[in-house]
Amino acid sequence: MKNKLKLSIILLAIAGMVSCEEEKKGADYSETEIEEASGELNKYFDAEFEKDIAESPMFQTQLGRKTDYGKWDDFSTLKYTKDLEQAKERLQYLKENVEEKILNESTRLSYRLFKQEQENEIADYDFRFYNYPINQMHGYHSSLPAFLINMHRIDSVADAEAYISRLNGLPKVFDEIVEGLKIREQNGVVPPKFVFELVLEDSRNVIKGKPFANSKETSTLLNDFKTKVEKLNLPEKEELNLIAEAEKALVASVQPAYEKLITTLEDQQQRATTEDGVWKFAKGEEFYKNRLKRITTTDLTANAIHEIGLSEVSRIHGEMEAIMKKVGFKGSLQDFFEFMRTDKQFYYENTPEGKEKYLAEATNIINTMKVRLDDLFLTKPKADIVVKAVEAFREKSAGKAFYQQPAIDGSRPGTFYANLYDMSAMPTYQMEALAYHEGIPGHHMQIAIAQELDSIPMFRKFGGYTAYVEGWGLYSEFVPKEIGFYSDPYSDFGRLAMELWRSCRLVVDTGIHSKKWTREEGIEYYKANTPNAESDCVKMVERHIVMPGQATAYKIGMNKIIELREDAKIQLEKDFDLREFHDVVLLNGAVPLNILEEMVQDWVDSKKASIL
Repeated sequence: MKNKLKLSIILLAIAGMVSCEEEKKGADYSETEIEEASGELNKYFDAEFEKDIAESPMFQTQLGRKTDYGKWDDFSTLKYTKDLEQAKERLQYLKENVEEKILNESTRLSYRLFKQEQENEIADYDFRFYNYPINQMHGYHSSLPAFLINMHRIDSVADAEAYISRLNGLPKVFDEIVEGLKIREQNGVVPPKFVFELVLEDSRNVIKGKPFANSKETSTLLNDFKTKVEKLNLPEKEELNLIAEAEKALVASVQPAYEKLITTLEDQQQRATTEDGVWKFAKGEEFYKNRLKRITTTDLTANAIHEIGLSEVSRIHGEMEAIMKKVGFKGSLQDFFEFMRTDKQFYYENTPEGKEKYLAEATNIINTMKVRLDDLFLTKPKADIVVKAVEAFREKSAGKAFYQQPAIDGSRPGTFYANLYDMSAMPTYQMEALAYHEGIPGHHMQIAIAQELDSIPMFRKFGGYTAYVEGWGLYSEFVPKEIGFYSDPYSDFGRLAMELWRSCRLVVDTGIHSKKWTREEGIEYYKANTPNAESDCVKMVERHIVMPGQATAYKIGMNKIIELREDAKIQLEKDFDLREFHDVVLLNGAVPLNILEEMVQDWVDSKKASIL
């Protein structure tokens, strides 16, 4: 209340200095007034961010905090209404208490982003049930165990007890999730038939082994708990008691929670269809248009995105043909694709040794890039990065690779996860591009730097504009080539293959959700136009289906970053500095592409002015 009152007094005092709106527009505010108003608004942003954290025990854990350590988030459908009301209250506060003209530049950007977030929350409310909470990519059935394994640290007995408390809390969580699934079905939102087989298998995997059954194998969660507790070096009796309590929680709470979910999914499976696109939903076309707008942060239509994809696929095929000639391959591009798909020189063996070799080489690629970062960046993250294989219980359905951000307090490094379930889908010629995208200079640079910034409020450190984040990731695959990486032509082919993959995504995502392509048509398009393994093609199309629009972000974002960079080069000529450009892109956290364009142009204008 004091903060609101103080900010109101400042704004009223400023308003009193002028007698009409026109005079306001020309008014000059003192530096003190600007900094006070900006400071008050930033306090408000941080206070609201803390409110969001207080409502999310899981986010607290992600941040490295151990408050509410034994609790889960609210997964009930009532949370949507609560979030809607909160967004309306926040917009009302901005309207009544903030005068944008009095804010400094950084705070004005924060104001715009915060305001837009609330407006989007309200606009998206009608589509709150237009998703699949249980899906093969990131469904709760696998993400909740993964959260315990990867996020819940056990540094004390209290931490172990909190872990057990979370195990015992899963029945309530799954009750809320099941309720949401049933409401979605009432609204005609049920995953396609293929999803059920995948998620049911993953769900059953969680409750396999000891203590769920008399088995030689230990279940994933019990193994995780025991491994963490054993590192505490407790007296044997205390350690055994904790493990016994965890086993009890797994049998009494986790098993029935999963069994209820499995029963619900088996029931819905009977009514699932093979219709894959969101066009099947009521207002499906409107929903997809909204998704593309949110994902790309542009007004590009589905047809425009489809055509961009077709154009990029054609261009990259041409560059691949040039590499094919360079290595002396005789035959068509399709023949070359088949060669790259099947020749054993490009694959590690599907054995523990082969997988370890892959992880070691991926780590080496990242370490080699670390040495060259000064050539590309002025600002570098403090947080380190490690490479891990995706855990066995979810590797069959999880994506090819992904990044997990570090803890903001430095207690956990960033992680590049490689999915080594099918080594035929992880060719060595794509290793460089994949490591640059997920690790350095890709997601780790962008996300870790954003978290470490002191110049922006907390809500911006965790901003998630997919076109910006994934556009940077794909751009980061390209940049190393400019400083001498991808010296092996096959590795350079791998870079192009990765860019081609993202270009095909523009075609297939819009094909499925706007043009009514089937799952099989999408798979055939990937198989005909890329060198990737068939398993890769299947997983990608299935990802499009359960995450509509998401995969369009990569190429749209990359194209915009390159467009802005090349335009800045033309304007600044010899005064263009790539490292400064990267600072401009990275040092404000994630932003929509239109705002990124403004930021780059402001930098160009300031450089021009300083030269003059």
